[in-house]
Amino acid sequence: MPTPKLLFPAVDGPLTRERLHDGSLLAALRASAPPGMVLRSDEELAASLDETLATHPADEPLWLFGYGSLMWNPAIHYLDALPATVRGWSRRFCLWLYTARGTPEVPGLMLALDRGGGCRGIGFRIAAEQVRTELTLLWRREMLGGTYDARWVQADIGGQRSRALTFVANRRHPRYAGALQPEEAMRHIATAAGSLGSCRAYFDQTVAALERLGIRDAAIERLRAALAQLPPAPPAAIVTRDGPQTVAGPVAAAPSLLSNP
Repeated sequence: MPTPKLLFPAVDGPLTRERLHDGSLLAALRASAPPGMVLRSDEELAASLDETLATHPADEPLWLFGYGSLMWNPAIHYLDALPATVRGWSRRFCLWLYTARGTPEVPGLMLALDRGGGCRGIGFRIAAEQVRTELTLLWRREMLGGTYDARWVQADIGGQRSRALTFVANRRHPRYAGALQPEEAMRHIATAAGSLGSCRAYFDQTVAALERLGIRDAAIERLRAALAQLPPAPPAAIVTRDGPQTVAGPVAAAPSLLSNP
């Protein structure tokens, strides 16, 4: 019996294919970056994409492994979306966010693949003639701040072993948070917000996607348990693209390392 293709619910929010395509999201992220944060230029993004695609045959489709927001908001065109697993990498909230879903005063945390273990997610097959167009959008989405490395991995996709592209944590980057205790990580996830919304909304949508896919992730379950133990905090307001947003009170700030190495 063939593996069923996956369907995705519509997502209403600031991160859309249209905003990635017309450059407005990129412009907004650059405009909202705090002083001292180094972001890649359009030329640097293009050069990075060229380097990654140098080893991929131009006439072949490309598999992309998604493990976070790509599971619930792909915003790309693809031929297939199938259950996938990679070995040697784990899903982890290990990148500090000072923009998008956090601020320097109330930093958030973003998911990445980090070393060790295994990870179940989704494999997206992109048509050969659309690879560069779709990856250009992904580079604007994932590679702007330098906190991710694009990496080719071996993945089990729909029961077959395939080479896939994914985004792993750049451990050399100052905003790499490492392996935080669940309680500390959840305090940031539960309180941070920025121009793209709150970290808590990102977390909740990721949890919902994992549940739809029947994926049980031990690290995510530990974070959910930590969330249940968090004491209530006084509300604070953060101004986002969609207006003032109420979040919990401030937590201890992440290291003030805003520049790329």
